[in-house]
Amino acid sequence: MRITVFGATGGIGGHVVRQALDAGHKVTAVVRQSSPFELEHSSLEVVRVPGLDEAGPLRDAVDGSEAVISGVGPRGRKSGAVASSSTRSMLAAMAAAQVRRFVAVSAAPLGPMPPDESFLNRRVVHPMINAFAADVYADLRVMEADIMSSGTDWTLVRPPKLNNKPLTGTYRTVVGGSVTRGYFISRADVAHLMLAVLDDPTTLDQPIGVAY
Repeated sequence: MRITVFGATGGIGGHVVRQALDAGHKVTAVVRQSSPFELEHSSLEVVRVPGLDEAGPLRDAVDGSEAVISGVGPRGRKSGAVASSSTRSMLAAMAAAQVRRFVAVSAAPLGPMPPDESFLNRRVVHPMINAFAADVYADLRVMEADIMSSGTDWTLVRPPKLNNKPLTGTYRTVVGGSVTRGYFISRADVAHLMLAVLDDPTTLDQPIGVAY
């Protein structure tokens, strides 16, 4: 498969690029002009763009691809509307290039509360998390709404707190829902899932909760 990866220099996107190449895919990595990116591979093309705010410069990066994966997201609570503005440009570029398959990373707090979630998580932990990063989740909600109304064949991956532990390939998922007592997952395993769903028709037009 030929895959375009946005956020290729980030924690999740970097793993997507490497895992996709290891799996034999051809990868176009979209990188900001100011960002270092030293990975070289015979099946890797690097496209440098000034930013992700406009669709025009992104069209060549997605043209001819069978799928687009976005690991773009806020780096902190003060990042602004990074996810929604960037994703809007990606979607416009995909529409212009007639590319339909789109997988993007979101966040677990946007998913529904599991019916068997603990009282502590339901009444204390989750409300605190949502209040602490309210602006981040507001941006992601806009992003998700844009994706869901885009007409693409989309999948949203919603992980909880991320860490840098190694790839395991073993984690829990809930299509259309949230993982009960799902506290952590590695960026490498999120990338693994984002690639795995490309061939899974049950994930089309669905959010997926993921956690250990």
